[in-house]
Amino acid sequence: MGPILLALALAVLAWVLVVGDLVRRHRPVWHWYLVGYPLTVCRVLATWRKVALLNDLAVSRRPPRGLLGDLVVKGDPLRPITPRMSFPRVTRMGLRVMVRLHAGQTPATYMKAADALVHAWKVHAVRVTSPERGLVLLTATATDPLQRPGLAMAPAELLCALIGVLESGGAWVMNLRLVPHWLIAGATRSGKSTLLARLITQLAPQSVALVGIDCKGGMELGLFAGRLSALATCRREAVAVLSALAVDMQDRMSACRAAGVRSIWELPEKLRPVPVVVIVDEIAELYLSDGTRESKAEAEQCSTLLLRLAQLGAALGLHLVVAGQRVGSDLGPGVTALRAQLGGRICHRVNDPGTAEMTLGDLNKDAVAVAQSITAEERGVAVCTGPDGGWSRARSHLTPTEEAVSTARKHAAMTPDLPAITRALAVLEGESK
Repeated sequence: MGPILLALALAVLAWVLVVGDLVRRHRPVWHWYLVGYPLTVCRVLATWRKVALLNDLAVSRRPPRGLLGDLVVKGDPLRPITPRMSFPRVTRMGLRVMVRLHAGQTPATYMKAADALVHAWKVHAVRVTSPERGLVLLTATATDPLQRPGLAMAPAELLCALIGVLESGGAWVMNLRLVPHWLIAGATRSGKSTLLARLITQLAPQSVALVGIDCKGGMELGLFAGRLSALATCRREAVAVLSALAVDMQDRMSACRAAGVRSIWELPEKLRPVPVVVIVDEIAELYLSDGTRESKAEAEQCSTLLLRLAQLGAALGLHLVVAGQRVGSDLGPGVTALRAQLGGRICHRVNDPGTAEMTLGDLNKDAVAVAQSITAEERGVAVCTGPDGGWSRARSHLTPTEEAVSTARKHAAMTPDLPAITRALAVLEGESK
């Protein structure tokens, strides 16, 4: 009976391992709840004191200094006290631990110890935040959800686009009603064009007008011309389109003032003008000048018009999504002023630290360092800001060009007509002839 029982036990063990591997690969969330979380909790509880001691998180009741005659002796405390830690609470793909700071401690100490916690707990990443004074929240992510971003769920709302997945495993959503204007930075082949294609694919079925400004001859946004209410392929056309939008903005202001409301969203649905999303690909082409008077005048006009739309457009249903490989103050003072109005920030891999600083530096210094750590192999990975003022790593869903073009053509009949822009481009075409 002994060999039979041993063989049976080995068979059961092999079956458990096979089933566990299948669950881990095909149902990672279930595997985390059933296996990963209990094991990680044991590691957290077993290693907390040692990690706290090695990374200067523990303190002594007495100061580490004493008098020996006329000498001040400084040394490490013999009986340090580790910070009080809550029991790890499970999340969808990780866990959270709340730690109470000792008097005199700051969250910066825990940020320095984040890598040590990653190795001790054997998790993918540990984020350190401070929800309130005296407390630190350690958020551990078990695996990298950006390696295989699945389709997350997002609310089906107007001007709401599901872009991809966040590092936490949640949905990465661009809600233009909450954050009306966005700045997207990224080097060549970093995933910026894929993100714009994903955005257009998500907005195409909605009752919104899409206006494209692509001064690279329309090579990028021209693929979606069937769903665009207007497309400017050079800076001269961009000036005409932006000028027409500024005139339309004045009309919307008049309508709101006549109705006694503060935004178009308070107007009756029959009187509400269609929302307009202006997508600018390669912002540098609008600001750079060759030194001629005409070129300088066009660049200044573009700068002024974009700034006006950003300052006044949110309540009037006019939204900006500005993208560029290089975003810096060297493009002109108007870029810095425009950036201040673009509350949403997305930074892919960039070629210079200045662009990451320009995109995220005024919001969070830690986000700048994370953005600069994105490698060339991580296409589509970016650091994005949220409506709560925080930031997160995220990855956009890969939308093939054929699928994006097909979606734009499918919903071409929904393209709203913007008469002011159509007339402006017609006049410009007549002048060029």
